[in-house]
Amino acid sequence: MIRDRIIMLIFFQILLLTGTIMASLLQPSGAGFPGQHLLLAAAIGIGLALLGQQLRYRSKMKEICTALIRAVQGNVNTRILAKEDRLLNDVIFKINELIEQLSKLQVRTVRSEAARKSLLANISHDIRTPLTSIIGYVDAIKDDLGGTRDRHQQYVEIVAEKSAVLKALIDNIFQLAKLDADEMPITTERLDLAEITREAVILFMAKLAQYGMKLDAEIPDAPCYVDADSISTQRILANLIQNAIQHGSSGGVLGIRMSSSGGSWNVEIWDCGTGISSADLEHIFDRMYRSDGSRKQWNGGSGLGLAIAKGLADKNGGHLTVASDPGRLTVFTLSLPAAELRNS
Repeated sequence: MIRDRIIMLIFFQILLLTGTIMASLLQPSGAGFPGQHLLLAAAIGIGLALLGQQLRYRSKMKEICTALIRAVQGNVNTRILAKEDRLLNDVIFKINELIEQLSKLQVRTVRSEAARKSLLANISHDIRTPLTSIIGYVDAIKDDLGGTRDRHQQYVEIVAEKSAVLKALIDNIFQLAKLDADEMPITTERLDLAEITREAVILFMAKLAQYGMKLDAEIPDAPCYVDADSISTQRILANLIQNAIQHGSSGGVLGIRMSSSGGSWNVEIWDCGTGISSADLEHIFDRMYRSDGSRKQWNGGSGLGLAIAKGLADKNGGHLTVASDPGRLTVFTLSLPAAELRNS
């Protein structure tokens, strides 16, 4: 709007000046013409109006530059107010959008840095704890502090157990690093999700017995085809089942249920343990997240299993969700697009 006004003022000023010059040329030398002073006054007025518009424009540009400097220096809460110039407003809106994106990036950076520090602190603790135990028992065996052969064998078994915990943690760290670097190889193929689920459950039958949990499984006999990576799908199911056993053993039952909805095959893995509070639900897939409830890291867990499962589900074009009614039911649901629909 300001640009249009300036163009009109310039046009009228040129018109007035042209009219003044033409009128002067048509008059006898030294003689004036009627309205000469009025035309000159109008031309001067237009000139002053143009000067005012230019000063306001320069003031607005200076305001924009000042706001940009504040944003660059870290004050991403600053915003530029729009005025009546449509062309300038378009620029202002884009600059405000850019500052808004910078603000979101700054928030993500702060959160990412905090998560990185927390992750490093937790990993350091989780590595140091079993490693300290291993060193202690190895020293005891080396110095023959156990005494009897049975005691030595017990120490060896403890060392083996702690070593397995340490290896599992390191494997999870490398797995997560590959996911972050997008270096996790995904080979999509036609899979029977029902068969893979049965195989995953069989691998944990001994642990179910160890924890005194019953199995409640509803898996179709007919094939349930999906297009996904076999290894990563097995890893997702293993992580979810392991999580349900370790955190839901107090409920005495592990549930597996498969269903179809919305063009996807869903695998629900549920337990009746202590559950997850609503405050913890939104963070449950965060790396090494520690809740204050009873579903915190179990002895031997890395705290990374659910984060890895979520990342692998996303890479396979699926979804991993969780719902919990604390003390009654906790359900993790893996959804993968059905092969027939994906290829149609």
